[in-house]
Amino acid sequence: MRLSGNLLAGLANSIWSALIGLAVIPFYLKYLGIEAYGLIGFFVTTQALLSLLDMGLAPTIIREVARHSASGNLKEAGTLLHTLAIIYWSMAGVIALLILMFAPLIAEYWLQSKQLSPQTISHAVMLMGLVIACRWPIGLYQGALIGAQRLAVSSGINMAMVTIGSLGAVVVLAFVSPTIEAFFIWQACVGFVYAVTMRWGAWRIIGRIPGMRFDINKLKSICRFSAGMSGVALSGIVFTQLDKVILSKMLGLEEFGHYMLATVVVSGLYVLVTPMYNAVYPRFSALVASGDFKKLGNLYRLCTRILSIILFPTAMILAVFAYDLVRIWTGNTELASSVAPVVTLLAIGSALNCIMFIPHALQLAFGMTRLPLIINGVLMIVILPLIVFFTLTYGVLGGAMAWLTLHALYVLLGTWLTHRHLLRGLGKQWLFRDVGVPLGVALIAGMAAKYICQNLEYSIYIKLAIGGSIALLTVVVNVLLTPQLLLLISRYFHSKQVVDTGKN
Repeated sequence: MRLSGNLLAGLANSIWSALIGLAVIPFYLKYLGIEAYGLIGFFVTTQALLSLLDMGLAPTIIREVARHSASGNLKEAGTLLHTLAIIYWSMAGVIALLILMFAPLIAEYWLQSKQLSPQTISHAVMLMGLVIACRWPIGLYQGALIGAQRLAVSSGINMAMVTIGSLGAVVVLAFVSPTIEAFFIWQACVGFVYAVTMRWGAWRIIGRIPGMRFDINKLKSICRFSAGMSGVALSGIVFTQLDKVILSKMLGLEEFGHYMLATVVVSGLYVLVTPMYNAVYPRFSALVASGDFKKLGNLYRLCTRILSIILFPTAMILAVFAYDLVRIWTGNTELASSVAPVVTLLAIGSALNCIMFIPHALQLAFGMTRLPLIINGVLMIVILPLIVFFTLTYGVLGGAMAWLTLHALYVLLGTWLTHRHLLRGLGKQWLFRDVGVPLGVALIAGMAAKYICQNLEYSIYIKLAIGGSIALLTVVVNVLLTPQLLLLISRYFHSKQVVDTGKN
């Protein structure tokens, strides 16, 4: 499938998953309450932390399948997939046992609740382990499909399972049992079906050969890259999840639930970046393998510019209209007042984080795991004191302040180190033209939108309409400031006109 097709498939998947997720959260709050929702947030964080046990194998399978696919030899990729699958399913059992053992301690000494009993929390944590174990192999099979550039298959399965998992959970809570235990039992069942379905899709594309066995030599061939990716994953997880881990201890479940609600709102930004990353990473890898570095550089800058043009105006809408969006979404004015300031800061910080996905894909395409490891290592030294200081001083808002500060540093450090080693000479153009110009236009537009809506009394919906119009205008201005994109658009319409003329 072409890059544009993969991008559209991934985008459809991300948008649908995000919309479903946003739609069901008010029902979760209604049936479970904010503290139980805090437990769901803790589950998401725990799942992210345990992804460290992946040891870098999921991104490795993407890279290896992409390379074998480019050379037309998927048989070797199939042997590797079979070998890694044995490891993944074994690790799923280990994860379930580990969480089962530590659940009582987590409930007693880590999580703080005013409404939920320690026994309820302990049972919920045990069930979290079961859900994570059932979902564990999904990343491997999804990675194989992404590497084969079959995002349509991966996205289709994901959209179906997310819909069943989310809407089914609402039905269970409404008609079976409005408890956090029932929620996680349902998620475990759906997670197992999800893993089995993704396994079927991966083998259907890769092609399973009878008689496959565990091949230790395949592991040896990828151990260097996988070890590097494991280090990157370790530092990356700490980099992106440490705020949530610390806040889950320093705050009560109610305040932590507010923070996790804000992260859900901001997660809409990743709807834009995740499909692009999944589409360009295997494409970058193929171009590196073929040695076409000129085409790689052009594609790298173009993808960054396209992402910036869409990403920054979206972040501007979230930051400026955080209160209105949360109020409409939850129907709770008090909750919106508590969550909105956190959303504003997280939106800006997350936008900066999202734009760095493209350099990260470039680093991995070159096999340069050392670069993200160094970047994340430096930032890890900064993040802990930042979070502790800001949280002790400002409470839940402090976590968001630390997030914004950290990712501003990430952009500066990541840009310098990446372009010092890869695609040399593009660093300043990438930072100031491809990122800086769209960001500057979005900031100006955001200030204008805030001024207009603060000084004129409009209803919430009119304010959002004004904000959306300004965001759309920002996109248009940035497109007009991008000659490469204008050329692509011109070529597209010209070719379409030629085809239509030929038909007539």
